[in-house]
Amino acid sequence: MSEASAAPSGPSKRPKIYILDAFHEAGIELARRHADVVCWPDPAIRNWPEDADGVMVRMTPITSDDLARSQHVKVICKQGVGYDTIALDAARARDIPVCTTPGVNSEAVAEMAFALALGVARRVARFDRMLRAGAEIVRPQHLGIELQGKTVGIVGMGNIGKSVARKWLGAFDAKLLTYAPRSPADHWSDLPHTRVASLHEMLPQVDVLTLHLPLTAESHHMIGRHALALMKKNAILINVSRGGIIDEKALFESMSSGHLFGAGLDVFEVEPPPADDPLLQLENLVATPHAAGGTHETQERSALQVAQQVIDVLQGMPPINCINCVH
Repeated sequence: MSEASAAPSGPSKRPKIYILDAFHEAGIELARRHADVVCWPDPAIRNWPEDADGVMVRMTPITSDDLARSQHVKVICKQGVGYDTIALDAARARDIPVCTTPGVNSEAVAEMAFALALGVARRVARFDRMLRAGAEIVRPQHLGIELQGKTVGIVGMGNIGKSVARKWLGAFDAKLLTYAPRSPADHWSDLPHTRVASLHEMLPQVDVLTLHLPLTAESHHMIGRHALALMKKNAILINVSRGGIIDEKALFESMSSGHLFGAGLDVFEVEPPPADDPLLQLENLVATPHAAGGTHETQERSALQVAQQVIDVLQGMPPINCINCVH
């Protein structure tokens, strides 16, 4: 054996994982065990396109310009199921798989949808504000509505929508209408519900409309002036999906005219919405800051899943839950 061949090889270079947003520490620690990590809020994260092998992301947009700068990114993993903040076509053009974590936050998001509906129906946020301000409360002027046995329209029949459906059935024995034209005809065969052929067929019937679908070109401003006008005067609108599904200007006009009983929004077209956003001035709006998945349990599970999916790809395994891969 020659001297050159007998010489020990140098240590293999550790991959670099860039974490672009706040993640649960469990996911960060898992990534650190397998890679060198640059983590938010370190300003060096802005160099990820040139330096990263793998990317963990929650809310930070990943644009086509970012991807044009990418040098050796092998995988991007997005916490959650929404992917409208990522330039998928640009990633595909550079053979970068973009993965998500479907199902991991379904229960948390469903609980928030349920909480918002109750908060709107029973004026929870309004009463809280009035009590803290020491305002006089004439309770007959702030009556809520009961939800027992009401008709609930669910748009989108994925994991979150199904969890929402179960909660409405179990807690309030609701009548469920569903709209999801791309779901199989026998979808949710284990749950009592009625499928409708169109959104416009559903809207005049529902007491609560709850949205659980991704933001796409097709769903953008799906709930606009015409759709809102079809809803009952005392209906409640809930959105824990993506802000762009609702035309917010049209929603403000509808709510301020007294057409809807109220709305609960966890998502907005601009996040966070400015403090002077007209919707935030309405007493019959309950708003949360895109926090539906924000539980200790969900954040730990999802952070670990994001980290593991990135690690697996960097170790040569095929990507899972890939939304831009060619199958």
